[in-house]
Amino acid sequence: MNYIWDVVMRIRNLQADAADIRFVPAQTYSPYMELSLPELNAISPGQVLEINPYYRFYDIFRDLFAPDLTGDEELRDTLFDLLMHFLAEIDLHQGMNRREYYIRFVRRDISSGLFGGRIREYFSRLEQEEQETVAEGILRLYETGEAVHLFKEMMKRLFSGSVIYANCEEKDELLIYVGREEDEAARIRVELILELFLPPRFQTELYWSRHFGVLGTELTMRMDAIALY
Repeated sequence: MNYIWDVVMRIRNLQADAADIRFVPAQTYSPYMELSLPELNAISPGQVLEINPYYRFYDIFRDLFAPDLTGDEELRDTLFDLLMHFLAEIDLHQGMNRREYYIRFVRRDISSGLFGGRIREYFSRLEQEEQETVAEGILRLYETGEAVHLFKEMMKRLFSGSVIYANCEEKDELLIYVGREEDEAARIRVELILELFLPPRFQTELYWSRHFGVLGTELTMRMDAIALY
């Protein structure tokens, strides 16, 4: 962790507000580092972090903390904290392309309840990377309309051992093998993907850790481990 944007990302990954971090100018610091924390990975909400403001932002701060400037200390410290938060946000937005902005907009829409209260609740229980995956899938659904393909892909990305079989000869049916034990976290993820990506005409059969038997596939034909279809 070397830069202020690292701190902001770490705090957000902890599901906390970056505003809870307070940046202050360091009294002693390395001229070659922006952050010089005693424990680089020990960031927590409410922490006060000393920053070397001259490492990247010398032109901004060179006159704000000159050695002979002693007045208005509280005002300068507050201004420093605000500017550092602002600069960290600029850091985070640099390099983002249009698509990444669209994905962020989708995440914002889900989190604000535009997809419904239940989707918002399920979505809030995902890890940040999983939220990005689901939001990207919705964006691709807008662009391509390939709901079944994206449904399979989302299941595979959130459950790497999952397998989905389509039975479309007699009826539109998907047999979903999740590939892990059922628990609350897994149920939430499966329900979220079903509600967002499954076309309404499809029926589903869900299998968690036990696969139904498939002739010719030895792994699915083990005694006492076969689910009924």
